[in-house]
Amino acid sequence: MQITENQPCLTDAAVMAMIEAACRQASQMGQPQCIVIVDATAVELAVLRMRGARVLSLASARGKARTAASTGHPSANLPEAVRLAIGLATDGAMTGLPGGLPIRVGGALVGGIGVGSGSGDQDIAVARAALAAIGAEPVS
Repeated sequence: MQITENQPCLTDAAVMAMIEAACRQASQMGQPQCIVIVDATAVELAVLRMRGARVLSLASARGKARTAASTGHPSANLPEAVRLAIGLATDGAMTGLPGGLPIRVGGALVGGIGVGSGSGDQDIAVARAALAAIGAEPVS
């Protein structure tokens, strides 16, 4: 009987590289962002609110990251018909707002990133920059 599993996970260095790339992209856009990175179980690994980012966007970035990690899909893919109910049922831990992307490496889901404070397109662009920084699989 096998009693343990080897599962890939994000290293601290990868998380830092993602935060740095996300900040760089947000700065280039001129849009400060809230950035949250979680592991595959939706536990926070990094949280950053850039100076000037909207304080309440921290909660939405957290929900976006958790949604992406728990579903394995972009947060915006959450079906419209269940968005309100699932948001209420999870006390905001899940959201259908754009800006949350799953982090996949070598086909394995290793976490999620959530970005908030800009437009949906800006949030997604910052999240994609973070994924690219570690060679994670791009999300369309």
